[in-house]
Amino acid sequence: MCLFQYDDDPEPEERVPAGPLYVPVLPFRPAGAVRPGTAEVVVRLFRTPLGARTAVGFTTAERLAATLGAGRPWIRLSESALRTMAGPVGASLLTVDPTLTAPAVAPAAASGPVTTPVPQAPDVAARTV
Repeated sequence: MCLFQYDDDPEPEERVPAGPLYVPVLPFRPAGAVRPGTAEVVVRLFRTPLGARTAVGFTTAERLAATLGAGRPWIRLSESALRTMAGPVGASLLTVDPTLTAPAVAPAAASGPVTTPVPQAPDVAARTV
């Protein structure tokens, strides 16, 4: 804990505006949409490691691509707009620039049990001098 506090240091629980964010979205086509090109988007929500719902925003498009992969759709939103949109659906948290992600899921192996080799005892004859 720091004993000195500076004027420009925010408190840990103090909300500091994050500026315009790159927010990942999912395409959404309403049920009644007949015309092509009328797709809309919805904000993509995530979960924290403890299971709480959170909205996610990135400060640059490069950070979004590095974390979620290239080619992900996004929109620009202010922090307050993102909080306003995510709040009514239970996502009261906002995570900016998350970096910890799980590795890609490997496809399941073909059917059959998984076996691991049992270590063999070393050959006694091979060690005699």
